[in-house]
Amino acid sequence: MPIPAPNLYPPFNIIRLSHVDFGVTDLAASKAFYVDTLGLQITDEDSNTVYLRAMEERGHHCMVLHKSDAAHVKSLSFKVFDEEQLDKAEAWFAAKGHETTWVERPYQGRTLATHDHLGMPIEFYFKMDRLDPIHQKYALYKGVKPLRIDHFNCFVPDVDDAVGFYNEIGFRVTEYTEDAESERLWAAWTHRKGGVHDIAFTNGTGPRLHHTAFWVPTPLNIIDLLDLMSTTGYVTNIERGPGRHGISNAFFLYILDPDGHRIEIYCSDYQTVDPDLEAIKWDLKDPQRQTLWGAPAPRSWFEHGSVFEGLDTTESDLGASPIIAP
Repeated sequence: MPIPAPNLYPPFNIIRLSHVDFGVTDLAASKAFYVDTLGLQITDEDSNTVYLRAMEERGHHCMVLHKSDAAHVKSLSFKVFDEEQLDKAEAWFAAKGHETTWVERPYQGRTLATHDHLGMPIEFYFKMDRLDPIHQKYALYKGVKPLRIDHFNCFVPDVDDAVGFYNEIGFRVTEYTEDAESERLWAAWTHRKGGVHDIAFTNGTGPRLHHTAFWVPTPLNIIDLLDLMSTTGYVTNIERGPGRHGISNAFFLYILDPDGHRIEIYCSDYQTVDPDLEAIKWDLKDPQRQTLWGAPAPRSWFEHGSVFEGLDTTESDLGASPIIAP
């Protein structure tokens, strides 16, 4: 099935992804992982919640950790261009029959909570408290030296449907994987901010969050993180990599937090600002599609994901499979 033409005039204007809210079962353990090992900065915390940002970010948070009885994802959040876009978004989702709610979120202005075509919880806001810049406070840099949140990747049971829905609200496809036999999409990368992706979709049981990615300065930062994790009790949390993707050209590493939420550490992809940029097509069986060089992905990478709070999942009926490490 061909990918849709870019929708250059969507019903409301999303600027970029913003933040993720994780339910974690041991807040102290998660805080130690994200702060002491990865190097995210605490912007506020109490006994039940920790707010984090990366080194280049001026917004109050890119990740929220909240204490929970079970690990889950509460929501994925996006920033819009101005206040008017929130009202346009609310009208559009309501017209589609999606439940919409104005919710209170600490350190944010008006926030719209709704869901996509699969029920996946998504939120939109314009105003978030701004903090002083810290990108030149080099004494604060530690761990993998994360600069900013980069993208989400989600398991979905039908990638064609997901691309169609998000195309309606302006997400443009940069690269995609097609199963030659069925001519269906197996995966797709879509963006708003001019990188390879703000949100990507991978075939599988879903909706579930496959991973959240952070951009780092260089591949050497990833090597430093591997040395740190392997000597501080986190060696079994290293799932895949390092390596370089064929899709996106990015240098990557995949790790798991204490609850199994997958994090990608990511750098070296490319700019996609031009509205007429043609998407790059990959065949599912191309071994350099997922790994330009490096070991093939393990089976866990295709099967394990984070559930969304209170949301049931559906299995995919697309039986095609990429190359999986033995």
